[in-house]
Amino acid sequence: MTFLCSIAARRVKIIRPDGGAFGFMWRGGVQGLVSGDVRLPVCYNRTHSRGQHTEATPSAEVDVKRLDGEDTGIVEVVMRRHKARNALGHVFISQMREIITSLSCDTASRVVIFRSMVPGVFCAGADLKERAAMNNISADSFVHRLRTLMTDIASMPMPTIAAMDGAALGGGLELALACDLRTAAYSAQMGLIETTRGLLPGAGGSQRLPRLVGISLAKELIFTGRRVGGQAALGLGLVNQATEQNQTGDAAYTEALVLAREILPQAPVAIRLAKEAMDRGIEVEMTKAMAIERLCYSMVIPTRDRQEGMAAFLEKRKPNYTGE
Repeated sequence: MTFLCSIAARRVKIIRPDGGAFGFMWRGGVQGLVSGDVRLPVCYNRTHSRGQHTEATPSAEVDVKRLDGEDTGIVEVVMRRHKARNALGHVFISQMREIITSLSCDTASRVVIFRSMVPGVFCAGADLKERAAMNNISADSFVHRLRTLMTDIASMPMPTIAAMDGAALGGGLELALACDLRTAAYSAQMGLIETTRGLLPGAGGSQRLPRLVGISLAKELIFTGRRVGGQAALGLGLVNQATEQNQTGDAAYTEALVLAREILPQAPVAIRLAKEAMDRGIEVEMTKAMAIERLCYSMVIPTRDRQEGMAAFLEKRKPNYTGE
């Protein structure tokens, strides 16, 4: 399918072949405009309509569950590789990448929660049994796939939350670091433990952890391969919320759902553009960062959501945002 982009007065509008408009594009748009490159990546997925509830596929190591009712718009990426503690193997990575690609193109998905159905484990990291059978070239290629997956997760246009109800080690913590927000049970153990295996974090951990907790603390955690619990992680700024584990073993997920429900009523286009402004702005010096913010702000001005927000304020009612 061919898409046409019209750009005027810093507004980026995506036009379908039938003449209808998808709305204003956020993903990649700001970066392209700042650099002068207007070839924006565009995607839209008609398959996932709002309110659809997706059941798990029995053979899937990673699956999608769409909440409905008042939670419509919240999507769960469910990890269920029980025998290998959600280790990041070839099949797991392939299924996860397919899901991430689909969700990134779905405007009905407003918040995504990553959670595990394996008791006591979020993600145990790379599948070392598979790695042991690889030669050096294959191992490097595998880590590249893993790094690309984490980049894809970090680049998702909507807010993402990692709910760590159990161990998040090595690549498992790198997955959580690729998310925007993190919740954890006190009993959860997390750490970039690669140096204890003769390696270093290779899927973004050596870059995302310093940006999150500061360079000195990140060096300490990576050099020592130290594991920290959920409560300590909260104190370090590694997670946004931490709580005592409950009897059903899903306390972090419950906290993630609370966060998702706080985000859900807010204007979806504004949320995505705010994420774009922060993610792109943090990578450059302040003058360029302010230019990115200005562009994002100008892109939200003509949206129906912005008009609805103002009308609701003046009429003293709750806004009803449609993501347009």
